[in-house]
Amino acid sequence: MSSENEPGGGDAEGAPPEQLALIRESVRRAKAPRAKPRTWRGAALAKELPVARVLVDKGVLHLDRYFDYAVPEELDADAQPGVRVRVRFGAGRHRVRDGRREGGGLIDGFLVERLAESDYAGPLAALAQVVSPERVLDEELLGLARAVADRYAGSLADVLQLAVPPRNARAEKRTSPDPLPPPPVPAPGPWTRYEQGAAFVAALASGGAPRAVWNALPGPQWSEELARAVAATLASGRGALVVLPDGRAVARADAALTALLGEGRHAVLIADAGPEKRYAQWLAVRRGAVRAVIGTRAAMFAPVRDLGLVALWDDGDDSHGEPHAPQPHARDVLLLRAAQDRCAFLLGAWSCTVEAAQLVETGWARPLVAAREQVRSAAPLVRTVGDGDLARDEAARAARLPTLAWQVVRDGLRQGPVLVQVPRRGYVPRMACAACRTPARCRHCSGPLEGQESGAALRCGWCGREEGGWHCPECGAFRLRAQVVGARRTAEELGRAFPAVPVRTSGREHVLDTVSDAPALIVSTPGAEPVAEGGYAAALLLDGWAMLGRADLRAGEDALRRWLAAAALVRSQGAGGTVVAVAEPTLRPVQALVRWDPVGHAVRELAERAELGFPPVSRMASVAGPPDAVAGFLRAVELPAEAEVLGPVPLPVTSAGRPRRVGDPPPGEHWERALVRVPPGRGAALAGALKAAQAARMARGSETAVWVRIDPPDIG
Repeated sequence: MSSENEPGGGDAEGAPPEQLALIRESVRRAKAPRAKPRTWRGAALAKELPVARVLVDKGVLHLDRYFDYAVPEELDADAQPGVRVRVRFGAGRHRVRDGRREGGGLIDGFLVERLAESDYAGPLAALAQVVSPERVLDEELLGLARAVADRYAGSLADVLQLAVPPRNARAEKRTSPDPLPPPPVPAPGPWTRYEQGAAFVAALASGGAPRAVWNALPGPQWSEELARAVAATLASGRGALVVLPDGRAVARADAALTALLGEGRHAVLIADAGPEKRYAQWLAVRRGAVRAVIGTRAAMFAPVRDLGLVALWDDGDDSHGEPHAPQPHARDVLLLRAAQDRCAFLLGAWSCTVEAAQLVETGWARPLVAAREQVRSAAPLVRTVGDGDLARDEAARAARLPTLAWQVVRDGLRQGPVLVQVPRRGYVPRMACAACRTPARCRHCSGPLEGQESGAALRCGWCGREEGGWHCPECGAFRLRAQVVGARRTAEELGRAFPAVPVRTSGREHVLDTVSDAPALIVSTPGAEPVAEGGYAAALLLDGWAMLGRADLRAGEDALRRWLAAAALVRSQGAGGTVVAVAEPTLRPVQALVRWDPVGHAVRELAERAELGFPPVSRMASVAGPPDAVAGFLRAVELPAEAEVLGPVPLPVTSAGRPRRVGDPPPGEHWERALVRVPPGRGAALAGALKAAQAARMARGSETAVWVRIDPPDIG
């Protein structure tokens, strides 16, 4: 205190008695200081259940187990199963004082259960701190996390990092709203368009647990149909969970649920919501204040009370795969939840994945489809342009689009907007030989050569070097053609052809959510197509062979899924909607698009994979890393007797300037990958063997990394 503030310039002893009384009163009203993490040396232990079993936040496989700690009496009331705690981890036996272990670094964890005594015979360290008395982990969520960790050969701590959002103190202090009573049973609405749609909604409303694979009709009504399924589940007094691929799909489902049920009936869990808002919404679900949840893959572990329905929209979308360890897929997590909670299951999309077809083929789920007459009346007219048509078309040789595409665009613009789907963003991302279509590669790093807007020399997409005198190493030709023309180049060409029509692009840098029904050209990359008011008058699906030609087991399935997603935004054939696909019409995915038969395509794909022993009929894992490390790992792992090892084979070397995906080798390093395949029913044994071998390597302190992944999405 400065002398200017001292009364009469005196010291503290001269302070008036009333001032001292005020100081004492303010001290009494002040909150007790928060206990700092300590060893609780000399503190008495809890009289009942003095042992706490803790899961420490260490995502390493050889520490994937529980550890016992002593519960100080002061923490007895707050140290309840499910709370967040801090413990000292890593103290050795030589750090023991008064019968209690001390030392080690502070680490976060979850208190799993309280026990009367420990299986560990040595001295226990004490809980350092109860971070919050909020019980965020219950037996149901813990069991689900353990099942996911075992299926994907991961650690329980890693799964809980995905399942339980980080704590936010301000959100935790706020009280959640009181739960609302169940809503009335909704009418089936657009579900009547499907053969068993009304019966499915009625089963949900009556408390049943139907399991269905839903092939949605084209158009915007899928969000309303999902909302009615959720409302029927809430009417039965149970909770519902819906997982969608991206924020735009979540926004449409959110609007449909709000229109049907009003505000306060559901929570939205997305990673982009911010830590405080997301945690507040998650707590409302955990406390039972909200019984319905929609969100992206961050919501697949949402702790919904009395779960009655889990639903997933568009399971073929890459966004449903979690990039963080142990990289679970939302479809498999929801399948585990449906089995664990014995609740209803709904897997819906405009397309149909092979995994969805397998659920129906095995009888685990029933198909939920519309009659063929209903499909034909809702779908647009699909026309194709193959290589033979392009060779005979003068317009296609001069400008990239065939005559049929120009006519459809011109006619469609008289009625409304026209969608143009381009497989790649950019200008001319890929070039190839004009004679034999051999991809043009850089002579220095073998990267893809790209065309530039300025008309300058070609440039490598990996190392950035310019290439001025390219010739084809296969046939010796010097002429190049655009292997894939990007969205910006396509927009430029269309702008010159239709100068009076606005041209808008939608892609990774700028994604449009909606567009008006005014005539316009919308050039979009796959997955970024905006929704048009009243639907698009027409759509062009360009460079179909670029998606079909990928060296991937799912190339055909993925191309069909992306085409159907774009075509579903077009008006029906009766309203004049037309789709032109520039792809060879004899190919199976193109035929499935023309007939609008994704289920038939998936069933045939499943039959072929069964003959070849490919997933999902078999279970598969990948082991990647430096050659010596992969070879050593395969020698050490005790695989099931039925396991078959394919490889190892070299992986492409990642260049420094190239985007690196999860699991790719570091730039410049030479890695190999082996695939391990087991027959159906042996997936758990395979995951257990790989997890045990990886844990043994980590316990030995091996410095060379080996990347193990169960059910890799890209097996070539």
